[in-house]
Amino acid sequence: MTESAEVRSFWRGLGLPGLIDVHTHFMPERVLAKVWAYFDSAGPLTGRPWPIAYRQDERQRVDTLREFGVRAFTAMLYPHKPEMAAWLNAWAADFAARTPDCLHTATFFPEPGAGRYVAAALDGGARVFKAHVQVGGYDPNDPLLDQVWGLLAEAGTPVVVHCGSGPAPGKHTGPGPIGAVLARHPELRLIVAHLGLPEYADFLDLAERHRHVRLDTTMVFTDFTELTAPFPPAELPRLAALQDRILLGTDFPNIPYGYPHALHALARLGLGADWLRAVCHDNAARLFGLPPGAP
Repeated sequence: MTESAEVRSFWRGLGLPGLIDVHTHFMPERVLAKVWAYFDSAGPLTGRPWPIAYRQDERQRVDTLREFGVRAFTAMLYPHKPEMAAWLNAWAADFAARTPDCLHTATFFPEPGAGRYVAAALDGGARVFKAHVQVGGYDPNDPLLDQVWGLLAEAGTPVVVHCGSGPAPGKHTGPGPIGAVLARHPELRLIVAHLGLPEYADFLDLAERHRHVRLDTTMVFTDFTELTAPFPPAELPRLAALQDRILLGTDFPNIPYGYPHALHALARLGLGADWLRAVCHDNAARLFGLPPGAP
């Protein structure tokens, strides 16, 4: 069975019209090349071999997701220095315009003018933002970001934030810094990337305290991640109880295994078909206002 057939068999078996993947990466080719080079070198944040499973050109990567039956996906991109975010946002707006099944994605960095270009991205139709506290090396409570968080909270636009301390802790990772942001902006539609690994229990706490907090499943539960940051079995009942706020994410194309494995890793949790339907499609469809049938 081909990978495409395997993925389609998975969601068809659940009675779904496809998948919605909230954590996929598309970015300018020269930026992506640098990201791949970092993974190839087993850089300090990864610390072990990390072969890129879908090292394809942009069109092939889009076609692969479509062949899998992914109805909607994102273009997660993020700056690691000032004066980069606005340029990335311009690229992402163009990518979304020529890729209608991509949810128009944008990003930001703590710098003067961040509020201005985030407002412009929102006005331009951005539907989801990405922030990478670890790679950016910044405090999410930086005063330069307060307007940004306020704009996103007011607009009700989701923001996927890598704020957990995996694969290696940063100065501002963990539930404390982003929790302080939520204390000031409780209406923020925060999506915690990677279920906050390895601080799974702490980020489940955060979701239980804040009704708008969601968590994505990116790389969690897979054999690759279970080797170094296993999800505690004792937390499975809490994961089940948060059924309506868990979202499928994969990190495609930057994963060291095939896409079907991410789906089978969710299924083997044993949380049931209703949980899988919610996580793999329905929660994201509701969050982003997507129609229930084919796009």
